[in-house]
Amino acid sequence: MTYREVIKIVDIYLLPIISKLYELEGYKISLVKPHKGGRNVVYNCEKEGAVAKIIRIAFLDDRSLEDFLGEVEYIRYLYEHGGSVSDVISSRNGNLLEEITYENHSFYVCGFVKAPGKLLVDNGYRYREGVPITEYFYNCGKILGKMHQLSKVYAPTHKRYSFFDKYNVEYLDKLIPPTLSLLKKKLFEFLKTLEGLDKNSEFFGMVHFDYSDGNYNIDFDNGKITVYDFDNSCFCWYMFDLANVWTHGVGWIQFEQDIEKRRKFMEEYFETVLAGYKSETTIEDRMLEKLPLFIKVVTMESIVDAFEVMRNSGEEPECDEELSYNIRCMEDDIPYKGFFHEIYSCEEPFEYEKRDI
Repeated sequence: MTYREVIKIVDIYLLPIISKLYELEGYKISLVKPHKGGRNVVYNCEKEGAVAKIIRIAFLDDRSLEDFLGEVEYIRYLYEHGGSVSDVISSRNGNLLEEITYENHSFYVCGFVKAPGKLLVDNGYRYREGVPITEYFYNCGKILGKMHQLSKVYAPTHKRYSFFDKYNVEYLDKLIPPTLSLLKKKLFEFLKTLEGLDKNSEFFGMVHFDYSDGNYNIDFDNGKITVYDFDNSCFCWYMFDLANVWTHGVGWIQFEQDIEKRRKFMEEYFETVLAGYKSETTIEDRMLEKLPLFIKVVTMESIVDAFEVMRNSGEEPECDEELSYNIRCMEDDIPYKGFFHEIYSCEEPFEYEKRDI
Protein backbone atom coordinates (compact mmCIF):
# COMPACT_ATOMS: atom_id res chain seq x y z
CA MET A 1 0.00 0.00 0.00
CA THR A 2 1.50 3.34 -1.08
CA TYR A 3 1.47 6.60 0.85
CA ARG A 4 -0.97 8.15 -1.63
CA GLU A 5 -3.33 5.20 -1.35
CA VAL A 6 -3.26 5.51 2.42
CA ILE A 7 -4.08 9.24 2.25
CA LYS A 8 -7.22 8.48 0.21
CA ILE A 9 -8.32 5.79 2.66
CA VAL A 10 -7.67 8.04 5.64
CA ASP A 11 -9.50 11.05 4.18
CA ILE A 12 -12.58 9.08 3.14
CA TYR A 13 -12.92 6.34 5.74
CA LEU A 14 -10.65 6.87 8.76
CA LEU A 15 -10.71 10.58 9.58
CA PRO A 16 -14.42 10.60 10.53
CA ILE A 17 -13.74 7.76 12.99
CA ILE A 18 -10.55 9.38 14.29
CA SER A 19 -12.29 12.76 14.74
CA LYS A 20 -14.76 11.14 17.12
CA LEU A 21 -12.11 9.12 18.96
CA TYR A 22 -9.91 12.16 19.60
CA GLU A 23 -12.64 14.82 19.89
CA LEU A 24 -11.56 16.83 16.86
CA GLU A 25 -14.90 18.51 16.19
CA GLY A 26 -14.25 22.09 15.07
CA TYR A 27 -10.52 21.49 14.59
CA LYS A 28 -8.70 22.50 11.43
CA ILE A 29 -7.03 19.28 10.30
CA SER A 30 -4.08 19.52 7.91
CA LEU A 31 -1.71 16.90 6.54
CA VAL A 32 1.91 17.26 7.63
CA LYS A 33 4.32 16.96 4.71
CA PRO A 34 6.15 13.64 5.05
CA HIS A 35 9.93 13.38 5.10
CA LYS A 36 11.72 10.85 2.95
CA GLY A 37 11.37 7.42 4.47
CA GLY A 38 8.49 8.45 6.71
CA ARG A 39 6.50 5.48 7.99
CA ASN A 40 3.37 7.32 9.10
CA VAL A 41 0.64 9.67 7.96
CA VAL A 42 0.59 12.67 10.31
CA TYR A 43 -2.03 15.37 10.77
CA ASN A 44 -1.79 18.70 12.57
CA CYS A 45 -5.03 19.57 14.38
CA GLU A 46 -5.65 23.10 15.65
CA LYS A 47 -8.63 24.93 17.14
CA GLU A 48 -8.73 28.37 18.70
CA GLY A 49 -8.81 28.16 22.48
CA ALA A 50 -8.10 24.42 22.52
CA VAL A 51 -5.04 22.22 22.89
CA ALA A 52 -3.33 21.65 19.54
CA LYS A 53 -3.03 17.95 18.71
CA ILE A 54 -1.02 15.70 16.42
CA ILE A 55 -2.62 12.56 14.99
CA ARG A 56 -0.27 9.83 13.76
CA ILE A 57 -1.46 6.92 11.63
CA ALA A 58 0.93 4.02 11.05
CA PHE A 59 0.17 1.86 8.03
CA LEU A 60 3.28 -0.22 7.32
CA ASP A 61 3.58 -3.75 8.69
CA ASP A 62 7.14 -3.17 9.95
CA ARG A 63 6.01 -2.79 13.59
CA SER A 64 3.86 -5.01 15.75
CA LEU A 65 1.02 -4.07 18.08
CA GLU A 66 3.38 -4.74 20.98
CA ASP A 67 5.89 -2.28 19.48
CA PHE A 68 3.28 0.48 19.35
CA LEU A 69 2.01 -0.24 22.85
CA GLY A 70 5.59 -0.22 24.12
CA GLU A 71 6.22 3.15 22.48
CA VAL A 72 3.18 4.95 23.89
CA GLU A 73 3.66 3.38 27.33
CA TYR A 74 7.23 4.69 27.43
CA ILE A 75 6.20 8.20 26.33
CA ARG A 76 3.46 8.36 28.98
CA TYR A 77 5.93 7.11 31.61
CA LEU A 78 8.46 9.81 30.70
CA TYR A 79 5.80 12.52 30.74
CA GLU A 80 4.38 11.48 34.10
CA HIS A 81 7.85 11.42 35.65
CA GLY A 82 9.02 14.84 34.49
CA GLY A 83 10.48 14.06 31.08
CA SER A 84 10.14 16.95 28.63
CA VAL A 85 8.18 15.03 26.01
CA SER A 86 5.02 15.53 23.99
CA ASP A 87 2.40 13.56 25.93
CA VAL A 88 0.21 10.86 24.40
CA ILE A 89 -3.50 11.71 24.31
CA SER A 90 -5.94 9.07 25.48
CA SER A 91 -8.76 8.42 23.04
CA ARG A 92 -12.42 8.70 23.96
CA ASN A 93 -12.19 4.96 24.71
CA GLY A 94 -9.44 5.63 27.24
CA ASN A 95 -6.73 4.02 25.07
CA LEU A 96 -3.26 5.35 24.27
CA LEU A 97 -3.42 3.46 20.96
CA GLU A 98 -6.32 2.67 18.66
CA GLU A 99 -6.34 -0.05 16.01
CA ILE A 100 -8.71 0.61 13.10
CA THR A 101 -9.20 -2.07 10.46
CA TYR A 102 -10.11 -1.30 6.87
CA GLU A 103 -10.37 -4.11 4.31
CA ASN A 104 -8.33 -6.47 6.54
CA HIS A 105 -5.53 -3.91 6.93
CA SER A 106 -4.71 -2.57 10.40
CA PHE A 107 -4.03 1.13 10.92
CA TYR A 108 -2.54 2.06 14.29
CA VAL A 109 -3.59 5.52 15.47
CA CYS A 110 -2.36 7.62 18.36
CA GLY A 111 -2.68 11.27 19.34
CA PHE A 112 -0.16 13.61 20.93
CA VAL A 113 -0.23 17.05 22.47
CA LYS A 114 1.52 19.30 19.97
CA ALA A 115 4.89 20.39 21.31
CA PRO A 116 5.24 24.14 21.98
CA GLY A 117 7.69 26.14 19.90
CA LYS A 118 9.11 25.03 16.59
CA LEU A 119 11.94 23.16 14.94
CA LEU A 120 15.38 24.75 14.89
CA VAL A 121 15.40 24.54 11.08
CA ASP A 122 12.13 26.48 10.94
CA ASN A 123 13.89 29.27 12.81
CA GLY A 124 16.70 29.33 10.24
CA TYR A 125 19.04 27.54 12.69
CA ARG A 126 19.11 30.74 14.72
CA TYR A 127 18.87 30.34 18.48
CA ARG A 128 17.31 32.78 20.93
CA GLU A 129 18.30 36.36 20.31
CA GLY A 130 20.94 37.58 22.74
CA VAL A 131 21.46 34.12 24.24
CA PRO A 132 24.64 32.10 23.57
CA ILE A 133 24.19 28.91 21.57
CA THR A 134 25.88 27.01 24.39
CA GLU A 135 22.59 27.28 26.33
CA TYR A 136 20.99 25.16 23.62
CA PHE A 137 23.83 22.63 23.64
CA TYR A 138 23.57 22.32 27.44
CA ASN A 139 19.76 21.97 27.36
CA CYS A 140 20.01 19.34 24.62
CA GLY A 141 22.20 17.23 26.91
CA LYS A 142 20.10 17.92 30.00
CA ILE A 143 16.82 16.79 28.43
CA LEU A 144 18.48 13.61 27.17
CA GLY A 145 20.07 12.95 30.56
CA LYS A 146 16.69 13.21 32.27
CA MET A 147 15.17 10.67 29.87
CA HIS A 148 18.05 8.26 30.36
CA GLN A 149 17.87 8.58 34.15
CA LEU A 150 14.18 7.68 34.01
CA SER A 151 14.95 4.75 31.69
CA LYS A 152 17.33 3.27 34.27
CA VAL A 153 14.39 2.44 36.53
CA TYR A 154 11.80 1.80 33.81
CA ALA A 155 9.86 -1.49 34.11
CA PRO A 156 7.42 -1.65 31.18
CA THR A 157 4.32 -3.78 30.81
CA HIS A 158 4.76 -3.74 27.02
CA LYS A 159 8.45 -4.06 26.21
CA ARG A 160 9.91 -2.58 23.04
CA TYR A 161 12.37 -4.59 20.98
CA SER A 162 16.07 -4.65 21.79
CA PHE A 163 18.93 -3.50 19.56
CA PHE A 164 20.00 -7.01 18.51
CA ASP A 165 16.43 -8.00 17.62
CA LYS A 166 16.90 -5.79 14.57
CA TYR A 167 20.64 -5.38 14.12
CA ASN A 168 21.73 -8.94 13.54
CA VAL A 169 23.52 -10.89 10.82
CA GLU A 170 20.39 -12.52 9.41
CA TYR A 171 18.49 -9.27 8.95
CA LEU A 172 21.40 -7.24 7.56
CA ASP A 173 22.39 -10.03 5.19
CA LYS A 174 18.86 -10.06 3.76
CA LEU A 175 18.52 -6.26 3.59
CA ILE A 176 21.87 -5.24 2.05
CA PRO A 177 22.62 -6.17 -1.59
CA PRO A 178 25.05 -9.09 -2.06
CA THR A 179 27.36 -6.94 -4.21
CA LEU A 180 28.35 -5.02 -1.05
CA SER A 181 30.26 -8.00 0.32
CA LEU A 182 32.99 -5.97 2.07
CA LEU A 183 30.39 -3.82 3.82
CA LYS A 184 28.57 -6.93 5.03
CA LYS A 185 31.81 -8.46 6.31
CA LYS A 186 32.64 -5.28 8.25
CA LEU A 187 29.12 -5.02 9.68
CA PHE A 188 29.07 -8.66 10.80
CA GLU A 189 32.45 -8.24 12.52
CA PHE A 190 31.23 -5.04 14.15
CA LEU A 191 28.12 -6.75 15.50
CA LYS A 192 30.36 -9.31 17.23
CA THR A 193 32.22 -6.45 18.91
CA LEU A 194 28.97 -4.92 20.11
CA GLU A 195 27.74 -8.23 21.49
CA GLY A 196 30.64 -8.14 23.94
CA LEU A 197 29.70 -4.78 25.46
CA ASP A 198 28.23 -4.43 28.95
CA LYS A 199 24.43 -4.35 28.96
CA ASN A 200 23.61 -3.71 32.61
CA SER A 201 20.92 -1.14 33.43
CA GLU A 202 23.41 1.67 34.02
CA PHE A 203 24.54 1.48 30.41
CA PHE A 204 21.68 -0.16 28.50
CA GLY A 205 17.97 0.67 28.54
CA MET A 206 15.20 2.41 26.62
CA VAL A 207 16.57 5.14 24.35
CA HIS A 208 14.99 7.48 21.83
CA PHE A 209 17.29 6.20 19.05
CA ASP A 210 16.68 9.30 16.90
CA TYR A 211 17.32 12.15 19.33
CA SER A 212 18.12 15.17 17.17
CA ASP A 213 16.89 18.66 16.32
CA GLY A 214 14.46 17.15 13.81
CA ASN A 215 12.56 15.42 16.61
CA TYR A 216 12.05 18.14 19.19
CA ASN A 217 10.64 21.64 19.29
CA ILE A 218 12.27 24.59 21.01
CA ASP A 219 10.28 27.32 22.73
CA PHE A 220 12.35 30.31 21.67
CA ASP A 221 10.92 32.43 24.50
CA ASN A 222 12.59 30.34 27.18
CA GLY A 223 14.73 27.71 25.41
CA LYS A 224 12.63 24.75 26.60
CA ILE A 225 12.98 21.60 24.49
CA THR A 226 10.04 19.20 24.04
CA VAL A 227 10.86 15.82 22.51
CA TYR A 228 8.64 13.69 20.27
CA ASP A 229 8.79 11.00 17.56
CA PHE A 230 9.71 7.91 19.56
CA ASP A 231 9.05 5.73 16.52
CA ASN A 232 12.51 4.14 16.70
CA SER A 233 12.80 3.86 20.48
CA CYS A 234 14.27 0.58 21.66
CA PHE A 235 16.49 -0.99 24.29
CA CYS A 236 20.05 0.01 23.49
CA TRP A 237 23.13 1.58 25.04
CA TYR A 238 22.57 5.13 26.27
CA MET A 239 25.79 6.04 24.48
CA PHE A 240 24.00 5.63 21.16
CA ASP A 241 21.81 8.68 21.81
CA LEU A 242 24.86 10.68 22.90
CA ALA A 243 26.81 9.63 19.80
CA ASN A 244 23.84 10.66 17.67
CA VAL A 245 23.92 14.09 19.31
CA TRP A 246 27.62 14.30 18.45
CA THR A 247 26.97 13.48 14.77
CA HIS A 248 24.31 16.19 14.54
CA GLY A 249 26.60 18.73 16.16
CA VAL A 250 28.92 18.69 13.14
CA GLY A 251 26.39 20.80 11.25
CA TRP A 252 27.46 23.88 13.20
CA ILE A 253 31.03 23.69 11.86
CA GLN A 254 30.82 21.49 8.74
CA PHE A 255 31.95 24.20 6.29
CA GLU A 256 35.15 24.99 8.21
CA GLN A 257 38.21 23.97 6.18
CA ASP A 258 40.65 23.77 9.11
CA ILE A 259 40.52 20.27 10.62
CA GLU A 260 41.92 21.42 13.96
CA LYS A 261 39.25 24.12 14.25
CA ARG A 262 36.60 21.53 13.54
CA ARG A 263 38.14 19.22 16.13
CA LYS A 264 38.32 21.99 18.77
CA PHE A 265 34.72 23.02 18.17
CA MET A 266 33.45 19.46 18.47
CA GLU A 267 35.35 18.91 21.72
CA GLU A 268 33.87 22.07 23.25
CA TYR A 269 30.41 21.35 21.86
CA PHE A 270 30.31 17.83 23.28
CA GLU A 271 31.74 18.95 26.64
CA THR A 272 28.80 21.37 26.94
CA VAL A 273 26.29 18.67 25.95
CA LEU A 274 27.81 16.34 28.55
CA ALA A 275 27.65 19.02 31.24
CA GLY A 276 23.91 19.23 30.69
CA TYR A 277 23.61 15.45 30.52
CA LYS A 278 25.52 14.91 33.76
CA SER A 279 23.31 17.42 35.57
CA GLU A 280 20.55 14.77 35.33
CA THR A 281 22.31 11.40 35.31
CA THR A 282 25.68 9.70 35.61
CA ILE A 283 27.81 8.06 32.96
CA GLU A 284 31.12 6.31 33.47
CA ASP A 285 34.27 7.44 31.72
CA ARG A 286 34.79 3.94 30.34
CA MET A 287 31.59 4.34 28.34
CA LEU A 288 32.41 7.89 27.20
CA GLU A 289 35.73 6.56 25.91
CA LYS A 290 33.68 4.42 23.51
CA LEU A 291 32.27 7.49 21.73
CA PRO A 292 34.09 6.64 18.43
CA LEU A 293 32.64 3.13 18.54
CA PHE A 294 29.09 4.43 19.03
CA ILE A 295 29.49 7.03 16.29
CA LYS A 296 30.22 3.99 14.14
CA VAL A 297 26.95 2.43 15.38
CA VAL A 298 25.16 5.61 14.27
CA THR A 299 26.78 5.26 10.85
CA MET A 300 25.64 1.65 10.65
CA GLU A 301 22.10 2.71 11.56
CA SER A 302 22.16 5.34 8.80
CA ILE A 303 23.19 2.71 6.25
CA VAL A 304 20.49 0.29 7.40
CA ASP A 305 17.87 3.05 7.37
CA ALA A 306 18.78 4.05 3.79
CA PHE A 307 18.26 0.50 2.51
CA GLU A 308 15.02 0.14 4.51
CA VAL A 309 13.63 3.33 2.96
CA MET A 310 14.37 2.02 -0.53
CA ARG A 311 12.83 -1.35 0.30
CA ASN A 312 9.68 0.17 1.83
CA SER A 313 9.26 2.45 -1.20
CA GLY A 314 9.65 -0.43 -3.63
CA GLU A 315 12.77 1.14 -5.13
CA GLU A 316 15.78 -0.70 -6.50
CA PRO A 317 18.78 -0.33 -4.16
CA GLU A 318 21.25 2.39 -5.16
CA CYS A 319 24.02 4.32 -3.48
CA ASP A 320 23.72 8.09 -3.59
CA GLU A 321 26.57 10.33 -2.42
CA GLU A 322 25.55 10.26 1.25
CA LEU A 323 25.10 6.51 1.46
CA SER A 324 28.35 5.96 -0.44
CA TYR A 325 30.13 8.15 2.10
CA ASN A 326 28.76 6.19 5.06
CA ILE A 327 29.63 2.87 3.42
CA ARG A 328 33.18 4.04 2.76
CA CYS A 329 33.57 5.06 6.42
CA MET A 330 32.38 1.64 7.52
CA GLU A 331 34.42 -0.37 5.02
CA ASP A 332 37.65 1.54 5.73
CA ASP A 333 37.13 1.87 9.52
CA ILE A 334 37.27 5.67 9.34
CA PRO A 335 36.45 7.07 12.81
CA TYR A 336 34.25 10.03 13.75
CA LYS A 337 32.25 9.67 10.55
CA GLY A 338 35.29 10.88 8.62
CA PHE A 339 34.96 14.41 10.01
CA PHE A 340 38.69 14.62 10.76
CA HIS A 341 39.82 12.49 7.82
CA GLU A 342 40.94 13.33 4.29
CA ILE A 343 37.75 11.76 2.91
CA TYR A 344 35.80 14.74 4.24
CA SER A 345 35.11 17.77 2.03
CA CYS A 346 33.76 21.00 3.51
CA GLU A 347 32.49 21.90 0.01
CA GLU A 348 30.41 18.70 -0.18
CA PRO A 349 29.99 17.57 3.43
CA PHE A 350 29.54 13.86 4.04
CA GLU A 351 29.36 12.96 0.38
CA TYR A 352 31.39 10.57 -1.73
CA GLU A 353 31.13 9.55 -5.36
CA LYS A 354 28.18 7.32 -6.19
CA ARG A 355 28.91 3.65 -6.50
CA ASP A 356 27.25 1.07 -8.69
CA ILE A 357 25.69 -1.80 -6.74
